[in-house]
Amino acid sequence: MNQPTHQQNIFGERSTIEQVEEGTTLAPKFDDDGLIACVTTDFATGELLMHAYMTREALERTIESGEAHYWSRSRQQLWHKGSTSGLVQKVREMRIDDDQDCVWLRVEVVGGASCHVGYRSCFYRAVPVGKQRDGGNELRFAEQEKVFDPVKVYGDAPNPTQL
Repeated sequence: MNQPTHQQNIFGERSTIEQVEEGTTLAPKFDDDGLIACVTTDFATGELLMHAYMTREALERTIESGEAHYWSRSRQQLWHKGSTSGLVQKVREMRIDDDQDCVWLRVEVVGGASCHVGYRSCFYRAVPVGKQRDGGNELRFAEQEKVFDPVKVYGDAPNPTQL
C-alpha cells in the first residue's frame, strides 16, 4: 500500500450553498461525531458491497492511498479495509453527494469479498416486503455461498458485530 502523505488542507471550507452544491472544492460535512457516511459498490458490476463511515483521517487516507479506509464504530479505530483479511478495496472512483455529506466509493475488491462474515457483499440477505411477506417475515439469503471462511481468515479475532 502507498503510505499516505497527509497533505495539508485537502478539504476546503464550506462557505456557501452554491460552492458546496455546484463548486469544484471538496468540502465534506462530517456529523457531530466526526463521521461521514460511505456506500461502497463494485466498480465493474455496480453491486452494493457495504455501508460504513469515515472520519476526516479515513477520508484523507482513502484519497491519498487509493485504497478504502473507514472508521470502525464497533472497534473505535481507523480501519484499512483488507489489512487483516487481504480483501483490499482498490478505489477506482470516488464521488461525493450534492451536499457533501455522503461518499460513494466504486472499488475493485482484491479477493472477491467485502463482508467479514465471508460473503461477497455485506447485503447478503433480503428483507421480504409487500406481497413477499405472504411467505413470512424471515430474511432470505440472496447469496448462497461464502467467498471465504471467516474462521480461517480471522482466527480467534473478536467479531466486530455488536449486539
